[in-house]
Amino acid sequence: MAAPLLSRGVDGAKELYAYGSTDLAAKANMFENIPPKRASEQRVESSCRNVDSKATEKSRASGGPFALGCRHELKYHITELQAVEIAQFIKPFLQPDRYCKLQPGGSYPIVSLYFDSEDLQLCRQSLEGQKNRCKLRIRSYTDEPDYPRYLEIKRRMNAIIIKSRARIMDRDIPTLLAGRALEPQGYTTDTDTINQFQLYMSSIRTRPVILIRYLRQAYEDTSNSKVRVTFDRQLAYNVTSLPDVRLGGRGWQPNAYTLRGVVLEIKFTGHYPAWLSHMVKYFDLHQQSLSKYT
Repeated sequence: MAAPLLSRGVDGAKELYAYGSTDLAAKANMFENIPPKRASEQRVESSCRNVDSKATEKSRASGGPFALGCRHELKYHITELQAVEIAQFIKPFLQPDRYCKLQPGGSYPIVSLYFDSEDLQLCRQSLEGQKNRCKLRIRSYTDEPDYPRYLEIKRRMNAIIIKSRARIMDRDIPTLLAGRALEPQGYTTDTDTINQFQLYMSSIRTRPVILIRYLRQAYEDTSNSKVRVTFDRQLAYNVTSLPDVRLGGRGWQPNAYTLRGVVLEIKFTGHYPAWLSHMVKYFDLHQQSLSKYT
């Protein structure tokens, strides 16, 4: 079904995206006997360390900030009841991230403008499950024009996620999408990521195709493993060809997938903690291939 829709460009994309009670915190203390790491977990850690090391060296050599991040991501589609119970379960290990702490409801909005070619090449790569692929997007957390936006390249190399990010301002977007260099700004950014983003855009002739927004409830730790657990709700899409990164406005459609549940993501850059493995088994979670873009 996906291929005929994709062949119709933006109109096809619009249809495609449309388809698109126990004290558990106490139970976390039951896990006293830590099992040895599986060979697959050790390989993931080794790969992350190697990629992060190379990225750090590249950043230091260029004199710029470390912009590349290597991590492993596990995604699950869960019920709202499971989300509440898992949030309770992880409290002994993680705390709400700094952005959630600032929000009265404990969740913050995210909107991303995705870019793709006329035949939706990047979308196809994701749907086909290609091991090496990427996404191009501009992300924002507010519609306030004086707050930064973030230009992002998200790559997958087999099971490893590598994300590059550059801070920009809303007023910079037309210049960047036209392929021109930014004039000196009053803020620090990663020009290598900007240049690479523009190179991707030029090579496959991308343009804005869709806005994706949702509410995120996020928990994290500050140890070397850098574990992050997020719950994404109220996923919605807005097919567009305009270079406007916005949370509001008309044209938003709910994604039927999250009307029936919550997207749970587990992310880590170091080792995979034993308590996470126990959590997945305790709640009988089954990893799925999920992409908010596709």
